Amino acid sequence: MSVAKSILMIRPINFGFNDETSMDNHYQKKINKKNIAQLAVEEFENLVLHLKNSDVDVHVFNDDDMYKTPDSVFPNNWISTHQNGDVVLFPMLAKSRRMERRPEILDFLKKQGFIINNVIDYSFAEKDSQFLEGTGSMILDRKNKIAYCSISERSNKELFIKFCKDFKYIPVSFHSFQDVEKKRLPIYHTNVMMCLAESYCIICLDCIDDSEERINVINFLENSGKELIEISENQVENFAGNMLELLNDKGESLLIMSKSAENSLNENQKNLINKYSRIVSSDINTIEVCGGGSARCMIAEIFLPKK
Repeated sequence: MSVAKSILMIRPINFGFNDETSMDNHYQKKINKKNIAQLAVEEFENLVLHLKNSDVDVHVFNDDDMYKTPDSVFPNNWISTHQNGDVVLFPMLAKSRRMERRPEILDFLKKQGFIINNVIDYSFAEKDSQFLEGTGSMILDRKNKIAYCSISERSNKELFIKFCKDFKYIPVSFHSFQDVEKKRLPIYHTNVMMCLAESYCIICLDCIDDSEERINVINFLENSGKELIEISENQVENFAGNMLELLNDKGESLLIMSKSAENSLNENQKNLINKYSRIVSSDINTIEVCGGGSARCMIAEIFLPKK
């Protein structure tokens, strides 16, 4: 199974602007509103409702007020799950985000009927200032066992190679950039500019400045049977790369995205997506602007076996 049928989401309680992550996440912007945390909860609930109404199997864990975790709504950065019952915990750059890795959440998954056979913890790398932020850093083609990673401060190449060796993936690394005040700066997470589905890939090739790296990525994608749907850097700014394919309980392919991402797409891009997947979108503007992440970041896929 290469597309998830079940997902984990974390209901936020202390959502807000995180100064630590804003150092290299240039999509984050401060909002002059007093009720940011409440707006984030409302947007979260609306996205969950859209997913459940589309027959997606959603498992929601409530964040705890005792933890000061403004980014807990983005669980895909610290955990990945695998069909053999493996759970992987990842090293995080921001110290405030390390508190998101909580054993209670693994216990919650077990109580939901999922089987965890083994926990592989890469967080030891934090002491060496090496980071690899889960499926934010890596885009996993689970069917073809290919992993794509845009190298950045949050996506260490050595650690990426180690993950690929441990889990028998072919590593495809590259560098992607965005314009920030007339400078080309690294994109902090791969899943901002690239979304990999079963039959297609939504990607901003213009973000990959090095032509050899760009050609290498294209070759791997096309040779593994993916139709390329190109997006622009402006669309990346609207989180059009931060999407995720899921299967509902009827086996229908859905592409989950924010309303801003959907609105940024042109008709040709939508038609290409609709060949394969039904678009499911929700307005999560506060979470996007203040948190610098979108729909894909809010979803941790569950590939674990069930009892």
